Amino acid sequence: MAVDNRRWGAKRIRGELLKLGIRVNKGTVRRYMWQARCKVPPRYDGQTWATFLANHASENWACDFVQTYDLFFRTIFLFFIIEHGSRRVVHAGVTRHPTDEWVAQQMRNATPFGEGPRFLICDNDDKFGPRFEQAVKGAGIELIHTPPYAPKANAICERFIGSVRRECLDHILILSEKHVRRVIREYCAFFNHARPHQGIDQQIPIPSRDVDLPGHARRKVIAVPILNGLHHDYQWAA
Repeated sequence: MAVDNRRWGAKRIRGELLKLGIRVNKGTVRRYMWQARCKVPPRYDGQTWATFLANHASENWACDFVQTYDLFFRTIFLFFIIEHGSRRVVHAGVTRHPTDEWVAQQMRNATPFGEGPRFLICDNDDKFGPRFEQAVKGAGIELIHTPPYAPKANAICERFIGSVRRECLDHILILSEKHVRRVIREYCAFFNHARPHQGIDQQIPIPSRDVDLPGHARRKVIAVPILNGLHHDYQWAA
């Protein structure tokens, strides 16, 4: 009870126990309640982190960087913002010099006309500096930094970054910043509009097709190549 209900005090927990026919002293409840809560992971606003993410999935965005290299081993940074509830890629940016001002501008580009989530999750990278924090605050978003050495705290964004590496970057030789920008734009469009996602019960982040077609319309399935055939999007032929 103490772990599942962080806002409950010893008196409330004792009342629940009495309801079950268990009679204990309030001091005993307080002692064991403290011991139980010391053994659980860090909490956010009275909730477990997992509960917070589940309760606010539709209001959460997360952002992170991916570092890659071009054909001449020059560094290129990719910046992504992901929506938790739908797994939609909200914004993608490419640069060789990810300054605080550049990241702040990416945040402003992702939130036009004040459109944005309630919370934004990011790590403690130096790239997320004071100008970025000011841009987030100016959009009316509450910024949440993950704890140090806790990559699972931003697991949804980390999983997307893993998908970007395995399904895209590991198979393509990057020629230039312009080239990787085109590649990432095409991959994100595929990810948002055509790729079923296990985290949302094999649904598509942005479903845009009517799958309940009448029988006579289902003549043939065609494969639309993505990234020159690296992936395929399967559709009913018109």
